[in-house]
Amino acid sequence: MANRIAFVTGASRGIGRACALALSAGGAKVVLAARQLDRLEQVAAEIRTAGSEVFVVPIDLASQDSIKEAFSKASKEFGRVDILINNAGLTRDGLAMRMKRDDWDAVLQTNLSGSFFCIQQVLPQMVRERWGRIVNITSVVGESGNAGQANYAASKAGLIGLTKSLAQELASRNITVNAVAPGFVETDMTASLSDELKAKITESVPLKRIGRPEDVAAAVKFLAGDDAGYITGHVLDVNGGMYMR
Repeated sequence: MANRIAFVTGASRGIGRACALALSAGGAKVVLAARQLDRLEQVAAEIRTAGSEVFVVPIDLASQDSIKEAFSKASKEFGRVDILINNAGLTRDGLAMRMKRDDWDAVLQTNLSGSFFCIQQVLPQMVRERWGRIVNITSVVGESGNAGQANYAASKAGLIGLTKSLAQELASRNITVNAVAPGFVETDMTASLSDELKAKITESVPLKRIGRPEDVAAAVKFLAGDDAGYITGHVLDVNGGMYMR
């Protein structure tokens, strides 16, 4: 992974932060992208302290203009992007019968459309270089479904379909496209769950623990590296066994 350039969305916290740290530790130069620049700078400081190169860009996945500007800045700084980690996402949970159109649109726009538009930004250069790694962070609920998360589950299931379609489209150019599907992981997104619900979730996981961001980052780092060169169109479950296909 030495001298590769990795672009990580949602890199300010949780899984995105862990992915950025893991890729950096593996020798990659990392572009950190998210809406919260102050948090990104904290992650960047960690990476710089470890002696690695890092660049920070703001990005709003609901805006194509913001996406284009972020990748333009990254290309000017590092010359190219070899590895794209589509991690940024949001939830707007609610029962389908009462779900507002804005909540549906916001989740699909950020989680699915935003990821696709990020991919579009890196493809011309990856095709020219005849090398690329794209890893989309989906979710166990994109495979199993989940009551009260119709929008989120649909967006994450859509990412799986996108992953498999692009894997077929880009394989001849030596660009692999894979997905990682986390189960319940200790992040800000799950921090609001009650202790009772967390205990219930933990009991339903065969490995009897909630996942850590580092568990997901290890899978992402593998798929982004040279050792995974013959893997494409795959969905790697990192869920402690809570969902088995």
